[in-house]
Amino acid sequence: MGERELDVVVFGATSVTGRRVCAYLAERAEQSGARWAPAARDAAKAKSVLGECGVSAPETIVADVTDEASLAAMASRTRVVLNLVGPYTHHGRPVIEACVAGGAHYVDLTGEIPFVRRMIDEFDSTAAEAGVKVVQVSGFEALPADLAVLLAAEAARERFGEALEGADLEVEIGGLPWPPRPSDVLSGGTLQSMAAIAAGDDEFDFKDPACLITDPAAAEKVRRASPISVRPRRGTDGSVLAPMQPAAFINPAVIHRSTALRGDAPLRYREGVRIPGPPAALPLRMAAAAAISGSQAAIAGVASAPAELRRRLSHGLASVFPSSGFGPAADRLEGWDWHMIVTGRAGAGREVQVTVDGEGHPGYLATARMLGEAGLLLAEPGATPDRTGCLTPAAALGTEQIERFDRARLHFAVSA
Repeated sequence: MGERELDVVVFGATSVTGRRVCAYLAERAEQSGARWAPAARDAAKAKSVLGECGVSAPETIVADVTDEASLAAMASRTRVVLNLVGPYTHHGRPVIEACVAGGAHYVDLTGEIPFVRRMIDEFDSTAAEAGVKVVQVSGFEALPADLAVLLAAEAARERFGEALEGADLEVEIGGLPWPPRPSDVLSGGTLQSMAAIAAGDDEFDFKDPACLITDPAAAEKVRRASPISVRPRRGTDGSVLAPMQPAAFINPAVIHRSTALRGDAPLRYREGVRIPGPPAALPLRMAAAAAISGSQAAIAGVASAPAELRRRLSHGLASVFPSSGFGPAADRLEGWDWHMIVTGRAGAGREVQVTVDGEGHPGYLATARMLGEAGLLLAEPGATPDRTGCLTPAAALGTEQIERFDRARLHFAVSA
């Protein structure tokens, strides 16, 4: 990639998460000298929205997903485009196409797994030939989990001389504001993405753990080794585990693709959200986990509905859900903290453990910081592995610079 005017462009800068990515990059630019710019359809609106966050950008790039020339001009000026314009099923492809053609690395936050698979099929070879990394699902889903499993796999190789056979991830979230509000959990952008997923895909099943594996034989091995379950279960510390939120079908597909990309055999991957509490509250905790499981089973059930019914449901949900500008208030983002534990299992009962500690609302503030830092890493020559194409966060970023995420208040550690 030749010299560019900018290191990172944030496309969709006025979105709930986009404005916080901009705030993070503005802060980091003062420390690192990185060159960044927001991009949006309306420069005046972007200036106003970012000004409310205390962010002043040297310039705002005007770009629109419906204007190919504007996307091409944006991609030609920067090393990395961070795309926050969703739902990606509807709006993501033109941005990826522009980045691949313009030689800019691309990163997004989508959890729309069938869309990711379609982009792999269409752009993997082209992006690799162009020396471009297309890196999707790079927020709370699935960057921390993906990198943590990679760290565990590398530790198992170093210590035991073998690949992982399995990995269990448990996450506990604390510091939630009180009283809770619906917007604390799901923004308009997330809800609109869920509506897009509800439409289903006649070719790719979003609940397939091997959805992102392109080799049919390898995909079948993943399905046998690691089926996804949304049933409540007990965690390693005795806590109750509910399915991952907002969906249990996002991280597994990404982690299995990462495993395949590094040439390892399929592993058994499980994950869950801890619902802690005293033994006396076990029935209540199990009931809460069962309710969450029921909602996840309902999401999975949508995929089995007839195509026309899925499309009608998707359209109906999109019309009643709030728009992408709806989300948690800024004063309700800072107090959150969350903790992940990944237990990697090798042969003969040998284990390695990786912890991930994060600060800030996982879906919005923490996601914005990790996305911003990922963009800076990709913009820095030699900071990430040489591999190009349609990659997972782990395959694109590697672990050599894992400590850089400390600046995003995301801390990884491998246990002794």
